[in-house]
Amino acid sequence: MLKVLRFLPLLFLLAVLPVTISAQPSEASIYVLNAEGTVNPVLVDYIERGIKQAEDNNARACIIQLNTPGGLLDSTEKIVIAIMNADIPIIVYVSPKGAWAASAGVFITLSAHIAVMTPGTTIGAAHPVSVGDEEISEEEMEKIVKFSANWMQTIADERGRNAEEAQLAVTQSKSFTDNEALEYNLIDLRAGTLDSLISQVDGWQINLANGSIVTLNTQDAVVEDIDMSAVERFLYALTDPNIAYILLSLAVLGITVEIFNPGLIFPGVTGAISGLFAFYSLGMLPVNYTGILLIALALVLFIAEAFTSTFGLLTAGGITSLVIGSLILFKGGSIFQVDIWLIVLVTIIFTAFLGFVITRIVAAHRLQATTGREELPGKVAVVRTTLAPEGTVLHEGEIWKAILDQGRAEPKEEVIIKRFDGLKLYVTKKEKGDS
Repeated sequence: MLKVLRFLPLLFLLAVLPVTISAQPSEASIYVLNAEGTVNPVLVDYIERGIKQAEDNNARACIIQLNTPGGLLDSTEKIVIAIMNADIPIIVYVSPKGAWAASAGVFITLSAHIAVMTPGTTIGAAHPVSVGDEEISEEEMEKIVKFSANWMQTIADERGRNAEEAQLAVTQSKSFTDNEALEYNLIDLRAGTLDSLISQVDGWQINLANGSIVTLNTQDAVVEDIDMSAVERFLYALTDPNIAYILLSLAVLGITVEIFNPGLIFPGVTGAISGLFAFYSLGMLPVNYTGILLIALALVLFIAEAFTSTFGLLTAGGITSLVIGSLILFKGGSIFQVDIWLIVLVTIIFTAFLGFVITRIVAAHRLQATTGREELPGKVAVVRTTLAPEGTVLHEGEIWKAILDQGRAEPKEEVIIKRFDGLKLYVTKKEKGDS
């Protein structure tokens, strides 16, 4: 939970930071990319950019340090294609100790010209899972598993690896330690450090997709770290399911606060900006659209509470809809999942805010019962929504429908109640000098 909250200040800081420009590397360079986290379109762009930059500068090799729980199939396919068609040697290094290359990470690792693991790392468990809104039938899932297994075999055969064991990672979700992966010929070597890796691969001959054969000369190479740019880091942070959920929650809360208190501006603007970022985040993730609809329904019910005053009935329905929608917002198992404690925190915040609003509404209605409507004429009300000429006003904490006798009155302007008819007030603009 604390890890999620630490991202919040970075979201806006990274948006305004300039992109880091590194010095032009020499042809004696080895590029190092750091691919940590879920495999998604932002990571694809970063890896493709890094490989292209390495090729353009005739780097001796490109090392991808990998630590991933998996990710999206189409993003995995793009990374594998970029690696297998690179014009320079690509080394995938599962690192640091304790890291893993699960699911999509298996395909990426095995597609490398040289596959390396740090002692104490794991690879495997590449069985496909459903990550969309539609339920996949057993027959369809069987087809997907078969396709993934055949694709794994193609990659392993191309790189001279053990295709039979590699397929078991797909069909049986088999995992391998670094020692087992080396024993079964899934990787080429083990290396405790990056320097050890670079030293061990010196002199290796690599067959590239363009038909050329290159011999690695790494002993005197300069290591160049190619990090994500500020924009890439910002966008990658947005693709975290917890960040996406926080942004969506801020959008709903900001709009709700603005509806209950028109004219505050800041909550509405914050909600709108958060909503735009949330739409981007959700577009990059495997979203369950039923979850989005339930959260949208919660917003509608919250807004309806502001205009109909059901003393909490609509709010209770909205909170229920919000919780259920939050729980099913994403699919894809533990890879794409909102922290349950984050859902609890958001629910508490919404419940506390709306509970406060409902308490004010109940108090206003009780006050109305003791004062009587006959005292309304001559009282001052505050415009809540624009009177042109119909709108709403606020009097003694209670929302009334109102009709202005002439002209137009904007929110927060004061008007004088002339008379009432049922639940409708007839008002006029307050003139200077009126008390």
